[in-house]
Amino acid sequence: MIEITSRDNQIYKLFRKLSSKKYRDRLGMYIIEGCNLIEEALSEGAFIEKAVIRQTSTAVPDRIIEKLGSRVVMADDRIFTDIAQTETSQGIIAAVKKPNMTADKIPGKSMSGNFVVLDRLQDPGNIGTVIRTADAAGYGLVIALKGTADVFSPKTVRAAAGSLFRMPVLFIETETELIRFIRAAGKKIVAASPAGSRKYYEEDLSRNIALIVGNEGNGVSPLLIENADLKINIPMEGNIESLNASVAAAIIMYEKVRTECTR
Repeated sequence: MIEITSRDNQIYKLFRKLSSKKYRDRLGMYIIEGCNLIEEALSEGAFIEKAVIRQTSTAVPDRIIEKLGSRVVMADDRIFTDIAQTETSQGIIAAVKKPNMTADKIPGKSMSGNFVVLDRLQDPGNIGTVIRTADAAGYGLVIALKGTADVFSPKTVRAAAGSLFRMPVLFIETETELIRFIRAAGKKIVAASPAGSRKYYEEDLSRNIALIVGNEGNGVSPLLIENADLKINIPMEGNIESLNASVAAAIIMYEKVRTECTR
């Protein structure tokens, strides 16, 4: 196995670059870290370009090293610490190729399911959690509207916990393009807002919807609210004005599961 001992090494430089969104976009790769996430990437068919193991690590199973084959190299502790994204790393990190998802490449099964739209969300934890919940609730597609924080940042990837390998994510530039895409797919636009006129459980949200999850501070954009087929709210008691974006999204997305279980 090749060993990295110098910061001049090209693999070391690659991982350092992938800490930056600019280079993730330019190189079409992102970082995953930890045995579980890397094993899941392998099992789901994600393309791993390179992987680095900490020289002193004993936590990485042989089966993972064998599956990675020539793509895995070893780094001394000093080098590995420089590229690790977590303080308590399991001792393995990998560079994964981003999926090249365009509207014409979305699987038919995904197009027939519900969509969830990230409307300029900024918190990586919220973004990753929404993606993970969409996966768990059986949604078909995640759409990230321009202005949403990087879906492939290390914090988002950790919060998504492997769902990025399964959930197609489509990036759309403008609200007008988004509305056109949703209409063409035959979905109802559902805007979740404290000012919504209907409680979420008063509507059938189990199928053929595109749920808009608004920005943490400003909510759903005015144009998307204006074009929404359904404007819903989550009732709350006390002095609470709103819920965390990913919590609100989870409550509404799981209406699909609840409805299907009661049919």
